[in-house]
Amino acid sequence: MKKILLPFFFISMGISTIAQTVDEVIAKHTEAMGGMEKLSSLKSVYMETVSVMNGNEATAKLWKVNNQLMRREFNFGMGTVTMVMTDKEGWSSNPRSGGKFEPLPPEAVQAQQSELDCAGPLVDYAAKGHKAELIGKEDINGTSCHVVKLTLKSGRDITYYLDGKTYYILRSKTKGGGGMRRGGNPDAETVVEYSDYRKTDEGYVFPYATTIVGMGASTNVEKIEVNKPVDPKLYKPE
Repeated sequence: MKKILLPFFFISMGISTIAQTVDEVIAKHTEAMGGMEKLSSLKSVYMETVSVMNGNEATAKLWKVNNQLMRREFNFGMGTVTMVMTDKEGWSSNPRSGGKFEPLPPEAVQAQQSELDCAGPLVDYAAKGHKAELIGKEDINGTSCHVVKLTLKSGRDITYYLDGKTYYILRSKTKGGGGMRRGGNPDAETVVEYSDYRKTDEGYVFPYATTIVGMGASTNVEKIEVNKPVDPKLYKPE
């Protein structure tokens, strides 16, 4: 009987170890970003950024209200592209449409709901209805990273590459996005790299530099404010 039970014991122990390892990696990431208690108090974020793409510079303002709003106003010198996303609806406008807001496709609104999460979907992932899997390790620009596949409750997958020492996210990879505009490719893959992590005076940690791989687009954060009041008008497509 012992010979029969022993293999099953080790198999169950192995499964348990894998599950604990996933949670351990994510727990260390959460701690690196400020800790669960701190991140749970993150209600809103405001950012001002400067982006460079193919030699052209653009500025942007970003507002997030946890699980309620994401608004981005992107000014590239010849006009402003604005996207407004709430937990139920989304709109976008650009100079080509004369600044008129048009509704985003429902699948795009659904796919982008994780963007409303100020702390990021990895933090307290299980309570949010997501599932996590530790795939293994991979070298990213000379750094050994833990590779975590997160399946959102919407069904969308995000693969994160976490620095094995700092537990900061160095890269994320997503496929699709619901087609942020009609006619967009819902299967397009987006790879983003993150760097220049800094801690705010309030104790929150953010990456101050991001790069969209393959597009020659880099963004640097010029200003971050947390837990500031957000004008209710920003929730509206105007």
